[in-house]
Amino acid sequence: MCNTCGCNITPGNRPFVLAEKPKRGVTTVSVLQNLLSQNNHQAEHNRSHFDAAKVLVINLMSSPGSGKTALLETTIKRLRESLKIAVIEGDLETENDALRIQAQGVPAYQITTGSACHLDAHLVHNALHHMAIDGLDLLFIENVGNLVCPASFDLGHHRNVVLLSVTEGDDKPAKYPVMFRAADLMLISKTDLLPYLDDFSPNNAKQHLHDLANNTPIIEFSAKNGSGLDEWITWLQAEIAAYRLLLDSQQTLRPKVQQDGQLLHAQPGHNKYYPVL
Repeated sequence: MCNTCGCNITPGNRPFVLAEKPKRGVTTVSVLQNLLSQNNHQAEHNRSHFDAAKVLVINLMSSPGSGKTALLETTIKRLRESLKIAVIEGDLETENDALRIQAQGVPAYQITTGSACHLDAHLVHNALHHMAIDGLDLLFIENVGNLVCPASFDLGHHRNVVLLSVTEGDDKPAKYPVMFRAADLMLISKTDLLPYLDDFSPNNAKQHLHDLANNTPIIEFSAKNGSGLDEWITWLQAEIAAYRLLLDSQQTLRPKVQQDGQLLHAQPGHNKYYPVL
């Protein structure tokens, strides 16, 4: 898969790829492990910027079309008078989502990754050169729609929110365990469609998540009719308050980056950009 989608090589880390072009005795594995190390170093740098600005950063992840942008639009409408919010959007192409967010009256910056199916810390750092974070309360990063790779990359954010749409199978947490183990909150989205979809059971989805030994909170949510919105807003406000208390004690929050996914990205055969020499 990664030969095609280029999930290890992004516009953000390509300079490091060129610098690490293998010489004799250097393997693909060592190059990719170093890319992950560079990413993690950049992520810590990003997080230090976020913490200095006291802005909570939430990484939104899901498959394409699960309703991440609609969630953001609804959230901004509810909170824009009480909280200062900005958004970083990630997609392979187009600025469509950033334009939707800007129409809500908040700053948004679009990252286009080309062929890369996830954001990385370098791409997020580059985006920060195009937006001011001082004075923000909340920064959302809408990751590229993909239930595999985004969970394996620390962006410097603090919390992961994973959306599961009722238009998908309720067994998605079992099929994509790396992604759903990373969730600090799972949102079951588009619940207004449940009366028309008798093959999706929210209870089954919750059980599959808990079978992964992840007891993270779960909220059933509809951006269309607003059900679950109050619970979602309460969760956000509690996270902001808890984060600020940690900052007061010189601590921070770190996301559940999935190390098994990182290791997969560094396995021989997972990426064929370089031969083993």
